[in-house]
Amino acid sequence: MAEGVDPEALDNPYFEVTGMVIEVRPIGEYDRRVVLLTRERGKISAFAKSARKPTAPLHGTTDLFAFGTFRLFAGKSSYTLTEASILNYFESFRTDIEGAMYGAYFCEVLEYATRENNDEALLLLLAYQSLRALESKTFPDRFVRAVFEIKLICLEGEYPGLPKEESVSPACIKAVDTIANASIGKLYSFLLDEKAERELEGVARSMMHRAFGPHIFKSLLVLESMGIGEDKKT
Repeated sequence: MAEGVDPEALDNPYFEVTGMVIEVRPIGEYDRRVVLLTRERGKISAFAKSARKPTAPLHGTTDLFAFGTFRLFAGKSSYTLTEASILNYFESFRTDIEGAMYGAYFCEVLEYATRENNDEALLLLLAYQSLRALESKTFPDRFVRAVFEIKLICLEGEYPGLPKEESVSPACIKAVDTIANASIGKLYSFLLDEKAERELEGVARSMMHRAFGPHIFKSLLVLESMGIGEDKKT
């Protein structure tokens, strides 16, 4: 049996989950392989047959960021997506290239950090709220990235406190404490001045490096090549 298929699912092979598409890859001529981050079963990889055909029912429902309910079939070695009802397509990212790239980075990080058949409900909520924050334009995209990264580290149980080598302002220290302790629903409820925001970005980068080491996120490289993702200097 291939890794990722829950043996218990074979007893009731058709099931429904609430989740978000965090990765999409073409398979063959018309199919797609999608990765869903779900509330009920963590990360799930599934095949969506004919999803690349413009007239296929699964065409739009398997785009990156699509959030809603998904009906799947558990086969002996893989899952197949059979139906989807999308509640939020995050359509603004179709014209907001910078926001879409930050969102793609969030999805790539989550795909790397999450596991199949784990409880990833809080990370799904973090993804949803972070994409909404990007869409709102109330917060700078770089600020949303820093908040997302720090909260992710906290939820993964990897929060070491402020790095000892970091010398940051009281405003930044308070912001990190707020992010660490706030519920996800109230995570994006404050703004910082430019200096504190840059400090927060630095703290987030340090935490990500400690947690993920040398791993390279391809979407982050794209952001940097666009001149919008490289680290600012204080």
